[in-house]
Amino acid sequence: MKDFIKSIRLTLVFFAFFAVCYVLVLWIFAKVAGPNHGNIEVAMNKGKVTGAANVGQRFISDMYFWGRPSYAGGNGYDASSSCGSNKGPNNEEYLAGVASRTKVFMMHHPYLKHANVPAEMVTASGSGLDPDITPQCAYVQAKRVAETRGLSEQSVMELVKKHIDGPLFGLFGPMKVNVLKLNIALDNMSNGTKR
Repeated sequence: MKDFIKSIRLTLVFFAFFAVCYVLVLWIFAKVAGPNHGNIEVAMNKGKVTGAANVGQRFISDMYFWGRPSYAGGNGYDASSSCGSNKGPNNEEYLAGVASRTKVFMMHHPYLKHANVPAEMVTASGSGLDPDITPQCAYVQAKRVAETRGLSEQSVMELVKKHIDGPLFGLFGPMKVNVLKLNIALDNMSNGTKR
């Protein structure tokens, strides 16, 4: 009985530590050192909130840059059901999904060869909510976006260059482009700049 009471006490101590203290420490750290003080980063356009900049958005029109595919939720990009597929690279269903997304990507980018389709544009992210793509993924889409909007490809490429974020502190992570912010800038550019 003595050991049973000790184990109950120990369980309560661990529960208090991990359920309260640990979460409180993470919350304080996010408020002090986190980007945007631990709050969601919103993208603004003309004084209005357009969307969450740190959560992937669904863009399917040729007028916009596309983000990574998502498995989250029924149609993807549902933050309440963030998940990956958990299917390995030899899974037939996974391979069929990649082949299908590659076919669709190439239909919208006929100027690309199969080997030039970036892997991240046809494979879903682990969380299903990646808001960013690599600069390479943005560059391969620039021609499609420019042609659809009647802009010069060079001007769209320049816009992509302006929206490349480097690694955190110049050391951590890859170079990336936030898709939502890029598309907002694209809309603003298209309003006044035509080829």
